This record gives sequence, C-alpha cells and structure tokens, in this order.
Amino acid sequence: MSERKLFGTNGIRGLVNIELTPEMAIKVGCAIGTFFGRKNLLLGYDARTSGPMLAKAVISGLTSAGCNVFFAGMAPTPSLQFAVKNHKMDGGVIITASHNPPEYNGIKVIWSDGIETSHEQEVEIENIYFDNKIVFAEWNQLGMQRELSGINDEYVQAIKKHVNQKKIAEKHFHVVVDAANSVGGLTAPTLLRELGCKITTINANIDGTFPGRMPEPRPESLMDLSSTVKAIGADMGVAFDGDADRSIFTDENGTIYWGDKTFAIVIKQFLLENPGAKIVTPVSSSTLIKDTVQAYKGDLIWTKVGSVTVSQKMKEVNAKLGGEENGGIFYGPHQAVRDGSMTTALLLNIMAETGQKLSELVAEQPQYFIEKGKIECSDEKKEPLLKKLLEQVKGENINTLDGVKIWFSDNSAILIRPSGTEKVFRLYAEAKNQETALKLVKDYSAKLEKILETL
Repeated sequence: MSERKLFGTNGIRGLVNIELTPEMAIKVGCAIGTFFGRKNLLLGYDARTSGPMLAKAVISGLTSAGCNVFFAGMAPTPSLQFAVKNHKMDGGVIITASHNPPEYNGIKVIWSDGIETSHEQEVEIENIYFDNKIVFAEWNQLGMQRELSGINDEYVQAIKKHVNQKKIAEKHFHVVVDAANSVGGLTAPTLLRELGCKITTINANIDGTFPGRMPEPRPESLMDLSSTVKAIGADMGVAFDGDADRSIFTDENGTIYWGDKTFAIVIKQFLLENPGAKIVTPVSSSTLIKDTVQAYKGDLIWTKVGSVTVSQKMKEVNAKLGGEENGGIFYGPHQAVRDGSMTTALLLNIMAETGQKLSELVAEQPQYFIEKGKIECSDEKKEPLLKKLLEQVKGENINTLDGVKIWFSDNSAILIRPSGTEKVFRLYAEAKNQETALKLVKDYSAKLEKILETL
C-alpha cells in the first residue's frame, strides 16, 4: 500500500496479517464509518479463512464511529449488494479479495444502491484515514450490531423474476457448477435447482484454503469442470470466482469460453428485445463486442478497465447492460453490478428461448484469436512511455481512454496499457488468425522496449 492509497481498482486488497492486519481493518472501519456518518450498514464476507477475523475488526471500527451494522455472514458479493438495496441500507462493506489467492483478503465499500462507491468517494475515505479525521461516537451513542439472515434466498428469488422459469424448467438442463470452494456454492446450486435444472457440483464444499483450484476461473484451472461436463453429458458447466460475481462457462463439449463470447450472446438477445439500447464495456473487451453491438444496432459506450468504472458509467448514462472480458456481466434490470448467478440464469434463458446449445450460440459469432503479452516497466517510466507511444501511432484509429487501443483496417486490434497494480505494461492483441495476433504482440513489445531504451 503506498503512502496515500488504500483502494486499488477493486476495493482494498492485501496479504493477510502482513499488509491487511486487524489493526488496519479497525482503522479502515472507523474511516468508512466516519464517511457514512451514523448510518445503517450491511456487512458480510466470502469463504476466506481470514473473513471472520477481519469482519469483527471492521465492525468494531464501524460501530465506534456510530454506525449500526447488520451482519449477514457468508454470502456472494452480488447477494450482499442486492441486500443493501433490498433492505434500504445506507451502504455496505464486503470482506473479500475476489479472485486473489487464499492468503489475500480485502474490503469493498458499497453505496446505498448496491453499487461499489465511486473513485471520488474512495478518495474521501482515504483522506479520513490518512489525515486522522476519524470521528468517534460518544460512549452512549455507539452503533449497534444486529444479525440479518436470509439474504442469499432473497437474492435467488430476485434472479428468478428476470427469466422465463417455465421455459427453462421444460428443458431439464443438466449443469455442472464449479464453486471454487467458495460462496458461489451457497446460491448457484439452489438457483439452478429451483429453475428445474439437474445439478452436479465440484469444489462445492466451503474451504477458505481453496483446495480444488485457485479462485480465479482461468481456462487452465478449469480442466476438471471441462472433463466432468463431457464425462456426464451435461449441457453446460459454470465456474465462479472467489466471491461469485464472475462466471466462466463451458459448452456441452467441455470447451471453455472466455467472458467475451458469453457476453456477446447476452448482448445479441438483449438488443433483439431492446433495440438501440446502450451497452457499456471496458476498452479491454474484444472486437467481438464491438461487432455484436453494431450488428444488432446498439449504442456502444467504452470505459476504462475496472468493474467500478463500468457500474458507475451504467448509472451515469442509465444503461441496462454492461460486461467485461473476464466473465463479469452487469444486468441492470436486476442490479448494475457483476453477478455470476444472474449471468448463468440469463444464458440458460437464451438456450431455452432459442432451442440452441451453447456451442451453437458461440459458433454464430465472428471468431477472433486473442494473444497477451507484457513488458517490465517501472512506475515512473509508465507515463513518459505512453506519451512517446502516442506520438508514434498518431495517424492510426485509436482510443486513449485507458492506455492506447489501436484498431487496424483488417479488424485486428491491440490494447497497450500500464498495469494499475504491477510494474508492467500489458498488451492484448486480437485478430482473425493467431499469426496476426502473435505478430502484433511481438511488434508492439519491441516498439515499447525501443522507447524504454530512450527514456
């Protein structure tokens, strides 16, 4: 954590008892409590071993600042976000490190609409924390702590209202759920059973050491899911991340799809039902998203990378659908936040309505090959490097919202952006064939190295 920075792209994160200690969590709780003033806040956590410890610390801080804390226990992040809105809370705090390994944990702050606080609000909390502007309540005005149970079931019932339950039930889909030994297992199997699906679960027991696989659902860690789907002849497999706000899918053949492909399926159906609707996505998304929105006559709005930015932009322009390439889909009619179980229900709904298998829905899409690369770059050289690169690509079709994204006439593209968390520049290239994508990464990595030598 740097001198004046607590929040990263997605809440506060750190190594448990090294960067994120109970002592720090108490002070963060005090700062959040001061920021809200004496309000009612909801608090819950994911399956990590350090969750209960950090929850107690944050609750101490919040109640010392005079906030009433409603404790919901263990739940997926989207379930907690829905409860904040549903129970008309003033805000919420979620103890989670999302997709990070088990030795990490984090603190997310939620506004009264269930959406994470904006970056401007995060700066306010940081200023209270670093400038010691914490306001403690008098001894006789401390906040109360109460239990709030049943939020996971309320969340499941809410999702069901957004899909054709009867049509899904008629199909008797068989779905394999890989819950990553975390909170996705508390809601997704229940939801799917109630939608009339047959369920097979893997990594469904809660275990904060994540013995089945790491909480980041990446194609290389989902081989068990893929082989299970094939072995039992299921219709679909879904894998969640650590706090179940993202979901990655496999089709009936066990083929694992990155989030762009499933997001494009949802976009197509959404635009057929809502012509001209706004679709919000970060510049890191595939050209497939641009193609799909144009083909079905939607209005595409690009943002910087980060789920908070997508949610805030949806709120600002009143968009009802957003998505990221990592499997996060934001379905506004339910809530404008990433939601893995909502995404699963939407896909099953589309499969039921169209009568198509997941593989057939993906096969209709234009195909792109994606290649990634990175080069080392110290933080102080990131800005000058970006500036020099911009001078070199001036004549191209570019977007400079977050790093530099260049689109070429053959429909290939490359995004070059400094990492917000590491001393690297990341490169994401895509093209109609793998050779072109690889060449783009190679050529632009060489270009960046060359510029670095001059700095």
